[in-house]
Amino acid sequence: MAGKRVAVVGLGLIGGSIAMALQGFEDCQVVGVVRSQRTYDFAVAHHVADQVTTDAAQAVREADVVWLCLPPQAILDFLSAHRDHFKPGGLVTDVCGVKTAILEGARCLPETVDFIGCHPMAGKEVSGVEHAERTLFRGAHFILTPTPENRPEHVALLERMAAYMGFRDVVRATAEEHDAIIAYTSQVMHVMAVAVCDDPDLFACKGFEGGSFRDCTRVAALDVPLWTELFSLNAPALSRVIRTLEENLRNYREVIESGDRAALAEKLRYSSQRKRQMNFSGPPRGDRPEE
Repeated sequence: MAGKRVAVVGLGLIGGSIAMALQGFEDCQVVGVVRSQRTYDFAVAHHVADQVTTDAAQAVREADVVWLCLPPQAILDFLSAHRDHFKPGGLVTDVCGVKTAILEGARCLPETVDFIGCHPMAGKEVSGVEHAERTLFRGAHFILTPTPENRPEHVALLERMAAYMGFRDVVRATAEEHDAIIAYTSQVMHVMAVAVCDDPDLFACKGFEGGSFRDCTRVAALDVPLWTELFSLNAPALSRVIRTLEENLRNYREVIESGDRAALAEKLRYSSQRKRQMNFSGPPRGDRPEE
């Protein structure tokens, strides 16, 4: 891989952090691909990548590895628009939080181009290249969703990149497994946060918020266009998780309304023990992502 080119398309929070973290990896040249002049100027001034360009077609033609760090629909549009521009024999990957829809969109690529989906499990409540950090991924999980058709050397390359960027581990899953688990561990948590903020008493509680309220609602101040796409593209899996949550909430409401303290205590004991068991079960094993 030494001396080859890595193109990072989209220098936002994640793309900018990837471009910064990959500098020096096996002597590769990291090329950042941007659209806006503001992002271009910032990226150049702060050396976010070894080189920055606005010519996406030329960048992917010359790149041995392309990272697509765009919103979900923009990734699908980019794959379609540049399907004939990717370098034959090259590797294309993405950082989207939904994998099945992206993998389906990548089927437009020629057989000479290898596409492997991934999902860096890291981020912030803010976006934009100005918030990118070289150390953003330290201690985080890196999820890979390879298929049997992918070249083993490309899977190994992504694993080396993940290690170089500081990820704690690499977790493999199918695209379907990924989407089902992320619907539970991430997306429904955002649904819960925004749902709590829909309560008519939200503003009346100001001054009474404890840490649990702040923790629960922290992610409610989300990027609306991005999460609209993520929820929509993963609608089947997310809907299943929401239905399960609705049932669990109904069960708690009913036992609370019943006045049966013993039953309530037993239900609380069951739930809290499951959380403690998860906390102390050690690092994730196999192909199941933890968060």
